[in-house]
Amino acid sequence: MGFLRSIGPMEWLIILVIVLLIVGPKRLPELARGLGKGFRGFKEEVKGDDKDKDDDAKKAE
Repeated sequence: MGFLRSIGPMEWLIILVIVLLIVGPKRLPELARGLGKGFRGFKEEVKGDDKDKDDDAKKAE
């Protein structure tokens, strides 16, 4: 994720304007909500895999 740190505020503004032009201001909150749910689901799945492995190890003992 080092490349995200090299993007300055002006570049973020340009990216935001391009996204607004492509998606439109009315659908932007919907898009953000969908991305948030996707990231949350991914994070839960990654954490869930670790819990399953720990549970399997405890059952084996």
